[in-house]
Amino acid sequence: MAAARLVVIAISIVLSVARVDAAPDTRAQRILFAYEKPTNPAHQSLYERLQQRRVLEKLQDFFSPFQLPMDLTFKTIGCDGRANAWYQRPSVTLCYEYLDEIRKGLASEAVPTGISPEDAMVGQFFYVVAHEFGHAVFDLLNIPSFGGAEDAADQFSTFLMLNFGKEEARRLIAGAAYSYRDAVQSSTVILPLQAFSEVHGVPAQRFFNLLCVAYGADPQLFADVVQYLPKQRAADCNREYHQIAFAFQQLIMPHVDLALAKQVMQKAWLPEVTQPR
Repeated sequence: MAAARLVVIAISIVLSVARVDAAPDTRAQRILFAYEKPTNPAHQSLYERLQQRRVLEKLQDFFSPFQLPMDLTFKTIGCDGRANAWYQRPSVTLCYEYLDEIRKGLASEAVPTGISPEDAMVGQFFYVVAHEFGHAVFDLLNIPSFGGAEDAADQFSTFLMLNFGKEEARRLIAGAAYSYRDAVQSSTVILPLQAFSEVHGVPAQRFFNLLCVAYGADPQLFADVVQYLPKQRAADCNREYHQIAFAFQQLIMPHVDLALAKQVMQKAWLPEVTQPR
């Protein structure tokens, strides 16, 4: 009886280990979406416009090549006055307040020469959405990182933007950089000490990081950003870009359906360019 009991225990252990070590159901096209009705009537028109333009459907399509072990939902919701976006398994949440903030900001001020209102809007939006998706990828695929999670998500987002076609990459990076306009309007910045305790880098630093990676990826396409980068930083940007590219190739690309990714990148994703105002 003792021997039989030992055999049963041994079999149970083997089966248990087999269940633990079983490969997860990792596959592409696991992106879902949901437009939740806004709680604030002022966001009703924005809610309807997002659906008409199929914004979340486009995100579903764009991120579909990533092979995830579970479904991930992009959703827009009302956040009781808080303008924010975040990832928390199993969702990337975009507040109507945040999207409305982008829209109102563009309507109330002049966009710099060379950046169209569409690019300023889409660049800001995609930069943040891809940042939050980066958090999801690192979490769901157990991607290791020695650096800060927010810096890694910024780098993930920037790298994705740079892998559109040259024209599209230029437009997206310019639009994303525009989101830091308030932080870089003066050469002198005064911040409370507590600002440096945030998990995110201070806005001006994120601005320089974004431009440096872009310049390192293509010094000709982004030649004009050198006017913003200190000479010693610009000299190191190529190394910074290739460090990110190597990490992406080693850690992320094994989880991408390459055939599907090729189809996705062949599509036109950005709106038609209007004359910059």
